[in-house]
Amino acid sequence: MITGKKMKREETVDFNIKYTWHLISRMYNTEAQTHGITTAIGFVLLNIDSEKGTPATKIAPLLGMEPRSLTRMLKSLEERGLIYRKSDKEDKRLVRIFLTEEGKLKREISKFTVKHFNNFIKISIPESELEVFFKVLKKINHMIENEQIIF
Repeated sequence: MITGKKMKREETVDFNIKYTWHLISRMYNTEAQTHGITTAIGFVLLNIDSEKGTPATKIAPLLGMEPRSLTRMLKSLEERGLIYRKSDKEDKRLVRIFLTEEGKLKREISKFTVKHFNNFIKISIPESELEVFFKVLKKINHMIENEQIIF
């Protein structure tokens, strides 16, 4: 709904999504720092299969990261002793990322933190409101992914 009325930034969808994500990210980072990691590290660890490992090429798309940024992040995680790389048994060109014992511990901390936040939201906001929230976000994602928004 575009009108001649000047829209305040607080009234825009993108501002509210970004502002909320910023607050969530800051909250996660505060908790992550007490365990010697960051939100970004936590999300990478959460996206590595703790049993089978995960192909390095599959992690960046899961997180919306550029491959170069992920390469730097994986190098840092390897140096910190949280992950290790191993060639795939069937396809030697494929490199799988595995968690070390320390990486598994940090992954569990990250998993607990994310679950705790989500459980708190679920008990604090009525289910009917969350259903509408998710429905709206899915619609926005769909419109963007299918390039339905024209400027």
